[in-house]
Amino acid sequence: MQKEFIQRKHSLIESYNELIKSKNIVSHFNGLYCRFDHPVLTAAHIPLNWRYDFNEVTNPFLMERCSINSVFNAGAIKWGDKYIVMARVEGADRKSFFAIAESPNGIDSFTFWEHPVVMPETAEPDTNIYDVRLVEHEDGWIYGLFCTERRAKGASDADQSAAIAQCGIARTKDMLIWDRLPDLISRSAQQRNVVLHPEFVNGKYAFYTRPQDGFIEAGSGGGIAFALSDKIDGALVEEEIIIDKKVYHTINELKNGLGPAPIKTQYGWLHLAHGVRNTAAGLRYVCYLFMTDLNDLTKIIHKPAGYFMAPEGIERIGDVSNVLFSNGWIIDENGKIFIYYASSDTRLHVATTSLEQLLDYVMHNPEDGFTSFNSVQAIMGIIKNNQGHID
Repeated sequence: MQKEFIQRKHSLIESYNELIKSKNIVSHFNGLYCRFDHPVLTAAHIPLNWRYDFNEVTNPFLMERCSINSVFNAGAIKWGDKYIVMARVEGADRKSFFAIAESPNGIDSFTFWEHPVVMPETAEPDTNIYDVRLVEHEDGWIYGLFCTERRAKGASDADQSAAIAQCGIARTKDMLIWDRLPDLISRSAQQRNVVLHPEFVNGKYAFYTRPQDGFIEAGSGGGIAFALSDKIDGALVEEEIIIDKKVYHTINELKNGLGPAPIKTQYGWLHLAHGVRNTAAGLRYVCYLFMTDLNDLTKIIHKPAGYFMAPEGIERIGDVSNVLFSNGWIIDENGKIFIYYASSDTRLHVATTSLEQLLDYVMHNPEDGFTSFNSVQAIMGIIKNNQGHID
């Protein structure tokens, strides 16, 4: 048995090292962003010593003791000269936790830190935590805002899926030790996809929220909202102003939510969000962009029609198919942008672009006219502009 154990151990380590060292190359470029051949993180990227007990006495068959189902939905931040993602890792037990991986170039060679993130609990323990947004705030802290899920109080034994989602808040100075703050309090029954604005607004902390009636359905929740709180330790928002509402027969007719914190540009705040619609095959998640005014954060000044990114090819297949979701991006000093997006709740990818390209797209692509007739008129305008420019 010892020989077989050693051989299997060496095979596991060799395969893992080959995966970690593999290079990523551009698969295609559409004038707006580059997609790459391979995901940047998958369940197979999780360190072997998190999954396997390599002691032959206690694990003679060298089987996985803690299996990982998926790695996806990651917050992102530039930390020194490293590209950092704080990924949602879901085990075979369906519990999610956070783990940080770093890369020297942002597109491959991601390696996880020594340990997963130990996120402190509140007085009411989380059943599940996921989808963290990392924000470097002007107050000097790095904040992680995430969804905390608990079983609905008073739910019957017959309904073991009744859940309440709220916004958990934690902060750190070193990305290692996290200080857990009280959950965000709002008047909404449930909260998901809450993002902290990176700057104070009128001396207050500003949040982008997504009020919703139920755990899955937004219900009367009207879309992406904006809210203010006097403090972050015990954050309380009294009023949520809808800035990007759900609209019939669009990519976000069912619900929408902000992705990462917005990027400040000379023209306005650039936002990346996700929109959800229902189909005969189930929910379809796509990503879109919009821009808000520099001074009035509740005012959208540019919003191209339709989606910016949608799942393609193998991205459409996974635990929850036909889903593309992003809650992390990084902008370099030279304006290069790394968008970390997950596909089908299974794996994490990266797309690269530039601030110049995104500004061109969000400011000059036609907006939604909300009717078929207006969509044709937009195309007619492009055709007219092309006269004399196509040989």
